[in-house]
Amino acid sequence: MLVIGERDGCRPGMEALMDRPAPLSRRNLLAGTAAGGLALVGLHGAHAQTARRGGTLRISVEQAPSKLNPLQHRVGPEYLLGEMLYSGLTRLGPDMAAQPDLATSWSSNPELTEWTFRLRPQVAFHDGSALTAQDVVATFQAILDPATGSPGRSNIGPVDSVTAVDPLTVLFRLKGAYADLPVALAYTNARIIPAAVLKGGMARLDREALGTGPFRLVSYEPSRLTVLERNPDYYHPERPYLDRVEVQVFPDATARTAALLAGDSDLMLSAAPTDFARMEGAPGVKGLRTPSGQFLNVIMGCNQKPFDDVRVRRALALTIDREAMVELAAEGLGTVGADTPVNAAYRFNTALPPREANIAEAKKLLAEAGYPRGLELTLVASDRPNTRAQLGVALREMAKPAGFNINLQTMAHATFLDQVWLKGPFYIGLYNMQPTTDGIFSLLYASSAPWNESKWNNASFDKLVEDARRTADDARRRELYARAQKIMYDEVPTLIPVFFDLLAGIRTRVQGFNLHPRGAVYRIEEVWLGGA
Repeated sequence: MLVIGERDGCRPGMEALMDRPAPLSRRNLLAGTAAGGLALVGLHGAHAQTARRGGTLRISVEQAPSKLNPLQHRVGPEYLLGEMLYSGLTRLGPDMAAQPDLATSWSSNPELTEWTFRLRPQVAFHDGSALTAQDVVATFQAILDPATGSPGRSNIGPVDSVTAVDPLTVLFRLKGAYADLPVALAYTNARIIPAAVLKGGMARLDREALGTGPFRLVSYEPSRLTVLERNPDYYHPERPYLDRVEVQVFPDATARTAALLAGDSDLMLSAAPTDFARMEGAPGVKGLRTPSGQFLNVIMGCNQKPFDDVRVRRALALTIDREAMVELAAEGLGTVGADTPVNAAYRFNTALPPREANIAEAKKLLAEAGYPRGLELTLVASDRPNTRAQLGVALREMAKPAGFNINLQTMAHATFLDQVWLKGPFYIGLYNMQPTTDGIFSLLYASSAPWNESKWNNASFDKLVEDARRTADDARRRELYARAQKIMYDEVPTLIPVFFDLLAGIRTRVQGFNLHPRGAVYRIEEVWLGGA
């Protein structure tokens, strides 16, 4: 039996280089784009001094949190509110392991098909009602109901049923073995709501917040300002430290950065590389940066010509100078990718040989695939974010010497989602980091994945992922995932040449905040305000 308690919650070149083209420069490739030689800014240290209670934290976000109902949250500012106002059974540590939240411990049967969670006693919702196992049951029944429209339905794992064993014990029965359930239950939408509220219909959750989180809702003007106050009945007796949090909406990135620099906001949760550069040397401000599993991937339709031939996919992969791509697409604020979606930010990452540019080998593979005179392609990129177009331009120029003639087409993001995403044969996707290796594989690359954009199907890969899901032994899982990553490395279902660092900005008086590599974890209850 696998048992996890509160003390256990936080666990501490294959191709030869030939005919390599001269490195591309930002000046001659991306005219008009700001230079990217930015200094690495370390993470803001947490609790270097004794935490103080009191004060108001002003957080700026890039878009309106249009939903209050946590089961229906879909964007970063909504996840922020959901975490401050509600709690889940578990939460995600910086090492991507599950930590206790409303559940203090959990255990599974040997088959990993039944999981039991023990709840904290004497936890109250914001309306004063007591948390019980029935609230957990009602919440997950709502998440699993298609009528709710919760993204959590496909992200909390293969849950078949949830039952209350006693007032403080919940049993999850699964449709199949799943070693990652405690991590999956830390998903952004899996916030616990009172059963009585859900029984009366969820309309109330569009105007009220009734969670057990560290803050309570004061006012909600989604397009402008949301105000929260300290929850004096939060289960952690010392937190939150702040009296008040104001979430300000600044759709314009320049205005958002200007507000931070002027001292009109304290924490900017996301920053573009150009805005990040503006913080360097600014008084009273720090830039925050952390490596992440966020990536752009070049989708190649493996079910149709020319990408149904692995030689074409390998040839295109061999045209990329990946160190240069980090500079050109991420403006130096990222890390090299090897065409698998799992990097060092994930627990079960396997270091693969660097894939170096090899134009001669790329030409040879193209000729063997039946394209001795090269290949003309149209690559589609959304106009949001602009890093998609930057990567597309860089790929176009890098692939030319090998015989790839790539026409880059950009379009409005709404049009891209409607006409290209999940449909087009050659386009640029964007994905944030998932909590687990299984999560990213099952979402994008398994044959049954809901977003299998490349239409890549590999039975051996599928079996490795399935086998890893069924074992609790970390060493065995690491071996299985390593083999799965090697299959992807060899077959190149998509190109992933670069991973993007997460960037944010903060006033130096703000203490206790650290960027989480997942990007949707904030821990504002740990933040406190120091001197000016």
